[in-house]
Amino acid sequence: MNIIIESSLRTLQKSRFLLEQLSDDELSNASISPYYSSIGCHLRHILDFYDCIFNADENSNTIDLTARSRNKEVECKCCKAISYLDTIEEKLKSLNSKMDKLVTVIDDLGLGKVEMQYTMASLFSQANSHTIHHYAIINYILEGLKISFEDSDFGYNPTTPKAVVEN
Repeated sequence: MNIIIESSLRTLQKSRFLLEQLSDDELSNASISPYYSSIGCHLRHILDFYDCIFNADENSNTIDLTARSRNKEVECKCCKAISYLDTIEEKLKSLNSKMDKLVTVIDDLGLGKVEMQYTMASLFSQANSHTIHHYAIINYILEGLKISFEDSDFGYNPTTPKAVVEN
């Protein structure tokens, strides 16, 4: 298996660990300022990003990152989120695409939709970094909800220097 896919699977495994510890109420709680978004909203967004990759238009070799499914049940029900995660993980494990394959990616960078050339490697690398970024936001929400999640790397990019805590 490709190291980028292995990294994605390892990163997504943190979603499973988190979902196994949360209640549906905790998953959907959107009471933390300043954005009032829920853990479920961020997890759904992460999985939607991967889902867009797997829903590529094979005829035009195009991946539209703006065409997300946005299944609200995933945001509110841990069992639905785990099921969605299972689907994404299985697709990652069975991926046959070459990482150097060129694809056209459609995204909205703030000024409307644009088309860009990516390799599959760069797209999956972006998906992994995007996931870690959202884990940082989830970590903030967990802190605000006073939910303990024992993973010292959750929300940290592997290259981020860790602060040394002195007694």
